[in-house]
Amino acid sequence: MPFMTAMPDVLEHVEQVQALQADQPYVLIVWNDPVNLMSYVSYVFRSYFGYSEAKADELMMQVHQQGRSVVSTGTREKIEADVAAMHGFGLWATLSKADAA
Repeated sequence: MPFMTAMPDVLEHVEQVQALQADQPYVLIVWNDPVNLMSYVSYVFRSYFGYSEAKADELMMQVHQQGRSVVSTGTREKIEADVAAMHGFGLWATLSKADAA
């Protein structure tokens, strides 16, 4: 009985899909919490991400009013580091694929 393998065009398609998924950016989501002051959240955004006071305040207000804000975008590894940093500052943060945010 002959050994069957996947057709080259199918393998090429699978490789293209995997490459697209690997290139897909991730986002850092910071969530509202009942503990941290708004001024502190803005300070964290300025000090860690280097945002201007206006940008940090805008993101902080999204967190406060909408319950969450996408604060950073990048590779999974970068966003995982950002999540760990936000946890170190005492903020609630998660990561998600960019299209799912």
